[in-house]
Amino acid sequence: MGIIAGLMEEAPRFFTYWNMLFLANAALNTLLVSLIGCLAGYALGFTIATFRLPQITPVGPVRGALILYVEAIRRIPFLVLLMCVFFGFQLSGVQASLFLIAVTSVALRMSALSAENVRAGYEAVQERQWDAALTMNIPPLTALFRIVLPQSWRVILPPSTIHTVSMIKETSLVSQIGFLELTFSARMLNQRGFSALICFGTVLVLYFVISYAFSAAGRYAERKLVDQARTVRTPVLPA
Repeated sequence: MGIIAGLMEEAPRFFTYWNMLFLANAALNTLLVSLIGCLAGYALGFTIATFRLPQITPVGPVRGALILYVEAIRRIPFLVLLMCVFFGFQLSGVQASLFLIAVTSVALRMSALSAENVRAGYEAVQERQWDAALTMNIPPLTALFRIVLPQSWRVILPPSTIHTVSMIKETSLVSQIGFLELTFSARMLNQRGFSALICFGTVLVLYFVISYAFSAAGRYAERKLVDQARTVRTPVLPA
């Protein structure tokens, strides 16, 4: 009861217009870093997974270098990757904003995760589909986008949604470089004299809202994909 009474007494001082505006700005930064970083990372991961296909890139060393990149990035903790990007920009002499550093870190992390998602989707399609397409003189890229990829989306989409939500939560580590996002804003409000419970509790709710919105969007896309698969027959070559 004492904790509840303390929160009730503190709430009017905490939930003021300027504090809510400050938290809204931090939430917007978190959302932008997550959205832009994940989109850029997914585009890079899709490209990496595509060029790892032997039908697209027959040169073994190129595929080996792409595999090495994916495995290396996947095994580096996000905080270490963030610091590598942060000091990498400093050592290169490039004057990069904290926003750019945060987006680059998220994009690199997401590129490795999405590359594995897309690769798993490609491998879910039988190899004989590729063989049949090449036998019919269909160019590899045309076979990929018209035959393989439409069958792969049902495997690619669910883990992609999960990894996107996980990256939203991992953006809390960006506060370590001084970037204003939700965790950093909660720490600043806590240093102004507000209790940690009300500061980080409010941020917890905001993280939940953002993550739930992304999860709901992913579930909606999955349902649309299933409904489309029921009504439209995907062109599949005879195995």
